[in-house]
Amino acid sequence: MELADLVGAIVIGIVAGLAGGLVGVGGGVLLVPGLVIFLDESQLGAEATSLLAIVGVAVVGAWRQNRYGNLRLRDALVIGLLSPLGVVAGTVAANAIGERVLELAFAAVQLYFAWRLAKRARPTGAPPSRRKGSLAQ
Repeated sequence: MELADLVGAIVIGIVAGLAGGLVGVGGGVLLVPGLVIFLDESQLGAEATSLLAIVGVAVVGAWRQNRYGNLRLRDALVIGLLSPLGVVAGTVAANAIGERVLELAFAAVQLYFAWRLAKRARPTGAPPSRRKGSLAQ
């Protein structure tokens, strides 16, 4: 690995970690595009690299969030125990389809989640005291 690639990987890792800790985005949301765009990694290679890189980020993030009382351990265990089944199936599928299909599928997922988050963040028009979950209730 060249020095520029190493520096790029370090920057991508730090930015993904910061974003993950700050807003809870999955590291793959930033790691995969960062590896593809800035380090010229293939989509498949970036996804595979992200799967392993995310382990450390997830462990540290969960440990810190648990200290704040934000971790739902039962939910995390159920998801954690079942997700390897999905990873196996997804890995088989990713290796069976073309690189371009993976890129487009990843982009579609990113756009869908961005749209959903923007929709949720948009004000509803109701006064703050009438909104669900408002502290003024």
